Amino acid sequence: MLQFSKYQGLGNDFLILEGRQDQLDVAISDPDPNWVRRICDRRFGVGGDGVILALPPQADGDLRMRIFNADGTEAEMCGNGIRCLARYLADTDGEAPGCRWAIETPAGMIRPELMTNGQLRVDMGAPFLEATSIPTTLEPLGGLPRGSLEIDGVPLNVASVGMGNPHVVVPVDDLSLIPFEQWGAALEVHPVFPAKTNVHFLKVHSRHRLEIRVWERGAGPTLACGTGACATLVAAVLLDLADEQAEVMLPGGPLLISWPGRRGSVLMTGPAEAVFDGVITPELVPAPSPSESMVQPEAITPVETTSPPSPEDEAAALAKVQAFLNDTSLDSMLNLASDSLEQRTRSRFERGGS
Repeated sequence: MLQFSKYQGLGNDFLILEGRQDQLDVAISDPDPNWVRRICDRRFGVGGDGVILALPPQADGDLRMRIFNADGTEAEMCGNGIRCLARYLADTDGEAPGCRWAIETPAGMIRPELMTNGQLRVDMGAPFLEATSIPTTLEPLGGLPRGSLEIDGVPLNVASVGMGNPHVVVPVDDLSLIPFEQWGAALEVHPVFPAKTNVHFLKVHSRHRLEIRVWERGAGPTLACGTGACATLVAAVLLDLADEQAEVMLPGGPLLISWPGRRGSVLMTGPAEAVFDGVITPELVPAPSPSESMVQPEAITPVETTSPPSPEDEAAALAKVQAFLNDTSLDSMLNLASDSLEQRTRSRFERGGS
């Protein structure tokens, strides 16, 4: 039985799997990309822009986050995703406004904070502005890697910023007139971005109001991208298109982004909301890894030996697991899960959804 919670931030939705007590099998904590693609499929799976794993910390954090895009690739960071994870932690653990978490990510330690209005403010860390750290082969100019790239015969002025993951920002005059999908797909895999890139087309309405459309690396068009909104503000500031704080409008809604003093951390403030809790049907759960699926010998028949389990023992253990799955209806599994899910849902409503 595999429980999950679905959360969304400005329409960017994720399946969150609880593993802080190291209870997830390695087949889940280090998932096969094909399984991630299946679970994220909106017709044949649960549906989502990605999968987030809440895991035990490996350093000084409160926990560790791994996030996988809908195409099965692992991302270094995701601003909407980490807000969803923080909202999940607050809901699950009953935390009050003011709570702050130290979350380990491949992009470094990220620290979200629950605000009194229910939104999440996240210290996203300092932007990466050196080409090799983004990475990109664009040449730096005025402290920002930028240049002109030709897509389908059209020259585009672009600027690249890293927020633990790579981004390219493309200022345009009218978002409704660009061939968004063609340009987005082409820029994602352009050779000047050796690790591929997220793509953001930017319309400047004023120095404190920006609008972007998002082509997310590994996911395609999405309603929002938190790290992309941060990268967009940094690029716009360095291109002298925006002030140090601005509202960034995305298709899913606004984020407030600030880069105080044009140095140090970028701060992102925005919403994240619970959608539903559920249980993944056993047929869609990857088979336990052999080393994790073995039932302890004393749980079957005492065996006075220190030799490794034989293939026959492994087969018997796997058969025992399969027998449990075959003999336990989905309704029974849902009943087993309902108490904890109901308790979490009730706690959210008792706090007025804050």
